[in-house]
Amino acid sequence: MSGKIFAPDRGELLVAIMNTPSDFEILKTQGWYRVPVDTAPKRWPPQWIAFYQTKVFGDEAHAVRYYGRVAKINRVPRHVLFPEEPENPKSGRLYHQVHIRSLEERHQPIISRRWRRIVFIPTTWTKFAQADEINDLFDDSPLEDNLWQELKREKIQAERQWEFKHRDSRYTLDFALFCHDGSIDVETDGDTYHVTPEAAASDNQRNNALAAAGWQVLRFTGQQIRERSAEYCVPTVLGTINKLGGLKEDTIVPRKFYSLPEGPAQQLALFEPTPDYDLD
Repeated sequence: MSGKIFAPDRGELLVAIMNTPSDFEILKTQGWYRVPVDTAPKRWPPQWIAFYQTKVFGDEAHAVRYYGRVAKINRVPRHVLFPEEPENPKSGRLYHQVHIRSLEERHQPIISRRWRRIVFIPTTWTKFAQADEINDLFDDSPLEDNLWQELKREKIQAERQWEFKHRDSRYTLDFALFCHDGSIDVETDGDTYHVTPEAAASDNQRNNALAAAGWQVLRFTGQQIRERSAEYCVPTVLGTINKLGGLKEDTIVPRKFYSLPEGPAQQLALFEPTPDYDLD
């Protein structure tokens, strides 16, 4: 990839949704992208912007391929951006018009392993430069990052910041794991965040909603993640996966895990590529 690598300032790069070919054409030919002022992320302004392409882009869908260095940002109403558009209720809506210096393409796209709703992901240049998949980009909590690295090390496919809707409520799960006989929500609780009566009541309502929808909730404290992640948190997740019949992936049978003296191991699914062994 080209471009100067900055110190990992939070929010210096913004991953934004690209969901229409017309917007992509504007980006390619005129070099700008729009972000509504009233729904812009809190970490603003970005130094870089990248684009998550939705299903309308066919072979390039569900991935981040293109990005650019921000040149300038103007704040303008919609009717200035689209002067030929007939007047409508949105004509006066204010937008950040984000101009980029040039549109670059990554050597390898950052893929999304599952279809998911993505609007904005504020992140760092370092995470963007090193990411293989969408889950590598999230920059919400060091605790989440720590547990994510442990899950990746054991090849446990999870989705970070997964949105779940139950009736009229929406919940964002730190980690979602999808198993044969149910799903798992893994929460990385800060040491003080959930200790107030109000937070406890909210957690109870949330847990009940997830349980009603067939989810099992695992909560780990900051101390557990920092000090006992490998010997406690990950084994607890693995045991719950096995209890729920194994992870559902793009394989014929769900993936289960078992323990060896040197650490956890995976049960290979049917027809999964395996290493070549010399049997002579």
